[in-house]
Amino acid sequence: MPAAAPQAARMRPSTPDILRLPVERTVVLGLLLALATLLVYAPVVHHPFVNYDDDRYVIGNSHVTAGLSWEGVKWAFTSYEESNWHPLTWLSHMLDCELFHLNPAGHHYSNLFLHVLNVVALFWVLQQATGCMGRSLMVAALFALHPVNVESVAWIAERKNLLSMLFFVLSLGAYRWYVQAPNRKRYAMVLCCFALASMAKAQVITLPFVLLLWDYWPFERLAWTATPTGEGHRGEKPFSWLVLEKLPLFGVSAVSAVVTMKAQMAGDAVGTLTRYAFSIRVENALVCYVRYLGKAVWPSHLALFYPHPLTSLSLWQVASALFVLLSVTVFVVRRKDRRYLLVGWLWFLGTLVPMIGLIQVGAQAMADRYAYLPLVGCFLMACWGVADSVQELRVPSQLVIAGNVVVLLALALVSRRQIDYWGDNLKLWSHALEVTSGNFIAEDSLGGLLMEQGRLEEAIPHYRAAATFHPTDPISNFNLGFYEQQHADLEGALQQYRKVLSLTKDARLDTEAYVNMGLIYNRLGDLEHANESFQAAAELRPGKVLAWLGLGVVAQKSGDLDQALRSYTRALEVQPSDVGYLLLARVLDRRGERAQAESAVQAARGLSQDFPAARQTADSLLAP
Repeated sequence: MPAAAPQAARMRPSTPDILRLPVERTVVLGLLLALATLLVYAPVVHHPFVNYDDDRYVIGNSHVTAGLSWEGVKWAFTSYEESNWHPLTWLSHMLDCELFHLNPAGHHYSNLFLHVLNVVALFWVLQQATGCMGRSLMVAALFALHPVNVESVAWIAERKNLLSMLFFVLSLGAYRWYVQAPNRKRYAMVLCCFALASMAKAQVITLPFVLLLWDYWPFERLAWTATPTGEGHRGEKPFSWLVLEKLPLFGVSAVSAVVTMKAQMAGDAVGTLTRYAFSIRVENALVCYVRYLGKAVWPSHLALFYPHPLTSLSLWQVASALFVLLSVTVFVVRRKDRRYLLVGWLWFLGTLVPMIGLIQVGAQAMADRYAYLPLVGCFLMACWGVADSVQELRVPSQLVIAGNVVVLLALALVSRRQIDYWGDNLKLWSHALEVTSGNFIAEDSLGGLLMEQGRLEEAIPHYRAAATFHPTDPISNFNLGFYEQQHADLEGALQQYRKVLSLTKDARLDTEAYVNMGLIYNRLGDLEHANESFQAAAELRPGKVLAWLGLGVVAQKSGDLDQALRSYTRALEVQPSDVGYLLLARVLDRRGERAQAESAVQAARGLSQDFPAARQTADSLLAP
């Protein structure tokens, strides 16, 4: 850590007179930004949970639904669940469950509140760093209302995106404070904000590079020509010194990257060369950079999931994308008179690197949520570039303001339309199928919705389509196995479940496959394989009730009543159920413990909403 510099860093705002505007104007504009954001996003508070990841992050995650506790805090800091290490995100979801339980409105309110904070913080930080209130306001307004950002706000599972962005922006604000009068205390604040951002989502690891860009513009700390004393003629420090200054921040980035890779590998989320060839990943990255730019300018055909190509893209697509990227790069490098162009462009390119897919995570080609932070760089380029151009052309200010209002109103209207899709899962995934092709995740999700409604026959075509689009998709293969199981094709179902186990290391899905295999083996009278399957499920997820009930059934049918008693007791400890108590009653009755058996039956009656159906289920499990 370098010693504190004796003098404050020089910061050259483009329009110094704006700095003399009253603080009240900044506050009023910030409040207007917040109000506009709330008005556009108000419908999200009436939306349900999404049937994609919201169950894993909130409603189906027992650690989260339990609310805040010391055990929960320990789990948040030690868990690699969902192939990520983001304890701050887990804690925020736990707090929501503590306050709002499983009422989706409260969780949506939290997301919206964080987005509003991000908007206002971005406005304040840019205005303080550059001295340009109007341009900073427009950047923040574009960020607030752009339809690409709807996904990050309307999707409860993307809390991590909002939290990480908040502390990223606060890191920029703390860095401005440090640049004004460098000392260890102020540097520690930058480091602390960055660490918190990393604990929300690791995508922010590019912060040290962004700070180097800010040293170039707007802070102008970069020395163009070093003197023997190390000071520059135009700036304060040579580039090498500025890099050394940020070594602790690079250290946080390195640690975050290593921990994230461990988490991704633990959850089998990192796509290797066997899934997507490196050449395909490079091609997809080039094309998706341009696709992000296209959606920034013309935000249409937005979807929750964009499938990754399984084969090489066409030569014209890759060549066109490369031409666009190189052309813009050459242009911004040559415009040294407008340094914000290079800063904004490198911000966009650089902050997208962790999510662009060179190291593939998941099966998506790109995602709207990935642009939440990077598009700020494009907004910087646009707002400062347009402002300088209209000044040179002497365009009347009234016309400029009217143009800005038209742009923002258009974005707000498109955002409201996009927000509407998130109000209904069926509408959300149907829209995704309309605007994309080969979307196996959308097919899986629509199938899941229909299955929840008991419409299995209608769901199966969607699963078959998903398996056709993506033969190694474990979700569709699992549900096709379930369909075969329901239609008494037990061998066909077993083949599908074995295929699922070979395709994924997802503990939840593997557990379900093992449980269903155990049920099939039990029905076939193969108690040895049934026991192995139920045991594997219990080891993967000790809280899986059906695994313990299955172990109890196998033990009871094998004559090991003591083991059956232990397994049923464990199942009831995890989650009391009518079927569990009825199975326990059968064991107690066979052991001659009639009073305890009758108590178990009464407990089953007290829990059951359909006691005859529960008794029929228990009978079927124990049938020879």
